[in-house]
Amino acid sequence: MVDVDRRVGGAGCPVAHGAWAPPAGEALAEADVLAEAEEFLRLFHAERRLPGVAARVGQVRDEIAVTGTYRHTREELTYGAKVAWRQSARCVGRVRWAGLRVRDRRDVTSVVGIARELGQHLAVAENGGRIQSVMTVFAPDRPGVGPRARIWNDQLVRYCGHRGVDGSVLGDPGQVPMTDAALRLGWRPPPVPGRFDVLPWVLETAYEDPALVEVPRDLVREVALAHPAYPWFEDLRLRWHALPVISNMRLRVGGVDYSCAPFNGHYLGDEIGTRNLGDGGRYDQLLPVARGLGLDTSREDTLWREHAVLVINQAVLWSFRQAGVRVSDPHTESELFMKFCAQEERAGRAVHGDWSWLNGSVGWAALHAVHHRYYDTRVPNPNLWPAQRAYGPDGAAQLTLRQRHAAARGRED
Repeated sequence: MVDVDRRVGGAGCPVAHGAWAPPAGEALAEADVLAEAEEFLRLFHAERRLPGVAARVGQVRDEIAVTGTYRHTREELTYGAKVAWRQSARCVGRVRWAGLRVRDRRDVTSVVGIARELGQHLAVAENGGRIQSVMTVFAPDRPGVGPRARIWNDQLVRYCGHRGVDGSVLGDPGQVPMTDAALRLGWRPPPVPGRFDVLPWVLETAYEDPALVEVPRDLVREVALAHPAYPWFEDLRLRWHALPVISNMRLRVGGVDYSCAPFNGHYLGDEIGTRNLGDGGRYDQLLPVARGLGLDTSREDTLWREHAVLVINQAVLWSFRQAGVRVSDPHTESELFMKFCAQEERAGRAVHGDWSWLNGSVGWAALHAVHHRYYDTRVPNPNLWPAQRAYGPDGAAQLTLRQRHAAARGRED
């Protein structure tokens, strides 16, 4: 359950912050890289009860001295990705961290190859509605330069925000800049734009300019929303995609950055119902639902907004379950988070958390255990961090990866 819009639920991680981490591409001194590497390797060997840590640290020290970085083994990368999730301060669903499936695709470096692997990620993660947590990791960043590959989209499945000539937006207002970016690159929207048109991917590498890739529609599962008690709800013609795959986060493991490492969990109901569909800057559906309910919207003390958002959330949970698509409610997820806290404390580890994100937007006052405790606000590595945005608020591209790497080659020459 991932929510980059506000709160992350069961099986994902949002933007983590609260402690320093170097921006993607910023050069680190060899001593800093080695310190992070050694800390991670000792953690990896201790938690996995593996021998040979001193020898491995020695290998990594020699590799860093020559190249400025080092290559993780597949086992190190897999465990590092899992620990990054475990330590993600804003994620309420970390009880599942050990079950993350990590796909090592560091050898896939072309736009065509990355697009193929993203399609595979959607298929593997959707899993016939039994959504499983998956991360696909592509090539690590080049030290001092930045990503070797980048996905412009913040999620692999997002709906367009079509600008109208009158300034209105058809679709998702939160995706207007990304839609504009795709248009600047030559994308042609559907002849008759709709509210739920899937955005294309924009992919680039250090050797290829940004390219448009249409998302395979057969891999995008969507759920039409209805309400068990209100037949008129279907007339709103709302729907949402089943799989939230975050694609604009930077995985950092032991001093090595992976700026192209999309990952997913499954949705928490209020991520869709409250944030995506309810927020005024998104689909803004509270007023249409309130009207359908016959509520008095002339003043705020009727709490019509609270009533409407609750009904939308009920519709999301009911519809997803009727469709056989995995989804969680905030009460169940909060109980599981307390189980996670107990597990971490038994293991002698601090529970890192951002209190404001761990309390859901529906029924938060009733989530007593999560609401009434505090957390270690530091954010250690391994973790997931914001990646540098590829385009501006008007959709105009920033420096491309080819330009960035070419400039670095010029400095080296």
